[in-house]
Amino acid sequence: MTEAPLATRDDLHVVLVRPQIHWNTGNVGRSCLAAGAQLHLVRPLGFSLEDRRVRRAGLDYWPRVAPRVWPDWESLEAELPELGPPFLFSADAARDLWSVRFPRPAVLVFGSEAEGLPRRLRERHAERGVRIPMEDPELRSLNLSTTVGVALYEVLRQRHAGAASP
Repeated sequence: MTEAPLATRDDLHVVLVRPQIHWNTGNVGRSCLAAGAQLHLVRPLGFSLEDRRVRRAGLDYWPRVAPRVWPDWESLEAELPELGPPFLFSADAARDLWSVRFPRPAVLVFGSEAEGLPRRLRERHAERGVRIPMEDPELRSLNLSTTVGVALYEVLRQRHAGAASP
């Protein structure tokens, strides 16, 4: 008997809003493939998707990543009812990752490396803000691709725990 996947591109989405660094985006794309998630990129991008460095970071998997590219946040936001509830990751969010029960489907939203998510988005979706706990109080944030990986695998961990036999 084969097990049902913990995620599919229809029920787990990763959104990068205005990503700036090509290798982070390539790494995130590879993580999305590993986790079974769909990658979404919200323009403007700080690089070209045709850049060989993006493809190099995504290795030979990049063509399979097939990110959905959106012209702006408003265009993607209009589709959220179809995609699932958004969870916006920010170092200043009130809830930590371990106190959130991620539903199926779920949309994990991350900001740019330099600026994070725009304040207006964090304020509008404050009840869906999530932070990854960090022991060092002087550390501003984790690397974007690291943060995405931690969040993706927490969602998969929760789904696995829910699917495990008692």
